Amino acid sequence: MMNRLIQSLSATILSVGIAHAASPLAGTWMLTAADTLYADGHRAHGFGDHPEGRMIVDAQGRYMIEIYQVDGTPHYSVHYGRVMLDPAAHHVVFDVERSADSSWVGKRQVRDYKLMGDHLSYQVPASATGDKTIAISEWTRAAE
Repeated sequence: MMNRLIQSLSATILSVGIAHAASPLAGTWMLTAADTLYADGHRAHGFGDHPEGRMIVDAQGRYMIEIYQVDGTPHYSVHYGRVMLDPAAHHVVFDVERSADSSWVGKRQVRDYKLMGDHLSYQVPASATGDKTIAISEWTRAAE
């Protein structure tokens, strides 16, 4: 009897823990745009006309992002760590563990975001880019 109770309680705790920990971003995301918004309002392709990228997020919020410019001068953004959403503030928060940009390592990167179904868009604030532009990344969740 006691053994059954422990098994049942363990299963309940595990199922609640897994449901609670599951990131709404979990899955594989395909990059659809990597653009730059300038102070005068015009938008240009920041990683060329045909950027390629993937973002992979596991259920616990561990992520990996790779964005590449495949035409023209090689340009890339690669980092991994933990990611979470703050729906109240409309922020996606990246806690960067490792990055091709050494100034991001160990730092928290906060972005305004919109998540509509399987479409995610976030903006790197002008203060983070250092050149008064806003970087925009747009993603679509890959079909399972």
